[in-house]
Amino acid sequence: MNRVATVVASAILALSGSCFAQLAGETPAIQNHLNQTDIEQGRIRFNQLRDLGQTLFEAKFNILDGRGRPFFTGGNAPRETEGPAFLRTSGPDANSCMGCHNEPRSGGGGEFVANVFVLAQTLDPVTDSVAPEFSNERNTLGMMGAGPIEMLAREMTAELHAIRDEARTTAQQTGEIQTRALLAKGVSFGFISVLPDGKIDPTAIEGIDWDLIVKPFHQKGAVVSIREFTNNAMNHHHGMQTVERFGANTDPDGDGVMNELTVGDVTAATIYQAALNTPVQVKPNSPAKRRQVEWGEQLFNDIGCTQCHIPSFTLENRHFVEPNPYNPAGNLRQQDVAALYSFDLTADGEKPRLERGRNGTAIIRPFTDLKRHDICDDELNHFENEQITQGRLNGFAPDSDFTIVAPPRPVEQFLTRKLWDVGNSAPYGHRGDLSTISEAIFWHGGDARAQRDAFLLRTPTEQTAIVEFLKTLQIVPPKNN
Repeated sequence: MNRVATVVASAILALSGSCFAQLAGETPAIQNHLNQTDIEQGRIRFNQLRDLGQTLFEAKFNILDGRGRPFFTGGNAPRETEGPAFLRTSGPDANSCMGCHNEPRSGGGGEFVANVFVLAQTLDPVTDSVAPEFSNERNTLGMMGAGPIEMLAREMTAELHAIRDEARTTAQQTGEIQTRALLAKGVSFGFISVLPDGKIDPTAIEGIDWDLIVKPFHQKGAVVSIREFTNNAMNHHHGMQTVERFGANTDPDGDGVMNELTVGDVTAATIYQAALNTPVQVKPNSPAKRRQVEWGEQLFNDIGCTQCHIPSFTLENRHFVEPNPYNPAGNLRQQDVAALYSFDLTADGEKPRLERGRNGTAIIRPFTDLKRHDICDDELNHFENEQITQGRLNGFAPDSDFTIVAPPRPVEQFLTRKLWDVGNSAPYGHRGDLSTISEAIFWHGGDARAQRDAFLLRTPTEQTAIVEFLKTLQIVPPKNN
């Protein structure tokens, strides 16, 4: 920080009484904060809560709100040296959530210019380098359909936990090792073996943390819920600390502002994202083009792409329920609330919504398996550019639960990309450095090498049909409720 900036910052922090009261004519971007109790007791209607969440999502926070974290890292640790007001790499790096999530509208993704530098926010002192040894550069993804995706992950997690718990009970009763296939919604996550003492042999678990919690957010599959994502991002990107993460009436970042975002604020921002509309297929009007797209969809299945990009699942519960029962500490959990908040994913929020199924179910069409894969090999390694591990294989479960200590999460594995918005969510690849769908397909290796090769063996006419099919999967403008 230069001398002038330091003097200004010091003067601001020295202001007494009501923080920043001497900034005449200025007001916080968010002047009224939400009470979680009002939400739980139904005093705020769904549409009002969603609208308030949109206001928070689109607000350009300023120093009166508490924007900035001069003495705090984006990784929730005190700084040894004062950090900058803004820095593109280590952050804070954005005025608002919508600053990056804006394509094709609020809640969407971002161009290459909106890339984030994951894990640079933990560094002290900060770095202004974008070199891969300091951070993992990733493209901003859209949040459309995030509510249904979180509920899909929860139901898959519940299935996996039921398998693990049954195996543990049987192992303890019989005194014999129990091995079970880990299948959730038809997706294989390998196998689990449980010893008679209750410990887990995790060596055959695939594509998921050893706690068997499906984490559908971040391209590494590292974040459980929209709420956890929001708590992380508010501190990382804006320097806005949430009460549920950092405590009430505290000022961990040393900017002179306390209670920057309430529990109710985070709930509203979560509900806004969860209620964004769902990507859909936009079929062409031309009969000839429609036949081409239908053919391309069949070819997409024939060459094996749907083994990982699974077209559809059934949700047993069509409601989004907040908070998530698998939230880690530092995020609101179900035991923290007097009443859960829920809304119907098929009846509430922006249209188009999920398709309603029978007996309280809903149909979700995300084209993913919510599993981590390595799609690189010795010849095709475009996606193998990251060097820093994000998290551990066992998430936040203690190593003592397992027969071996958890190694770091592999850097070469990424969550299967949801394709339900691929038609208008360019650029592609986790770094956003591929400009076309065909490029993204070409660089699939490793676990997807056979499918990539099968695509290249098809005629140009067949390849075109597949790409034209994928282009019909889009984020669409919200329809009137």
